[in-house]
Amino acid sequence: SDVGSQKERVVTEEEWLQKWEMGNIGFHKEQGHPLLQKYLDVLLNGRSGLRIFFPLCGKAVEMKWLADMGHSVVGVEICEQAVKEFFSEHSLPYCEEPVPEISGAKMFQSTSGNISLYCCSIYDLSSSIVGKFDGVWDRGALVAVNPCDRQRYASLMISLVEKNSSYLLATVSYDPNKHKGPPFYVPESEVRSLFG
Repeated sequence: SDVGSQKERVVTEEEWLQKWEMGNIGFHKEQGHPLLQKYLDVLLNGRSGLRIFFPLCGKAVEMKWLADMGHSVVGVEICEQAVKEFFSEHSLPYCEEPVPEISGAKMFQSTSGNISLYCCSIYDLSSSIVGKFDGVWDRGALVAVNPCDRQRYASLMISLVEKNSSYLLATVSYDPNKHKGPPFYVPESEVRSLFG
């Protein structure tokens, strides 16, 4: 399938940080994503008390929503501003500590302990640091990852999930010749080849 000129496009960490700094975060949904609400049963699969991972989480309101249901939520986000805004916008007290295994990384955890957000590059994470997950809500991560990094991203995500986990993925469909991304166009065939 034709992904237009997007294949070579690279968005740097600095560009993502600048988007947050400038408030250019049209990808953030104040009300939570309707697809998560629609497919919540698929993600949970009748289970309670799950560990759910939010890759490139930003300040997604769904993290608090799922934590309030009794799940343990772990996210990763490169932008500290986004992480701090999440806690302040939900009036959640938190503590902040360094992540010894990752130079310069911090982990922000709600004092209730059920929300842990890592502030670092997603590629610095591993299951030895964050453990494994029963579910993943990938709402804007795969479509934000640089196309050249998709295989690396998918391999990491596969390494972070338990065998019987549920992976809920939202992508966007459009003509990639008319928009340079992000969000990037990820055809269904590529999703299948990445995740099997």
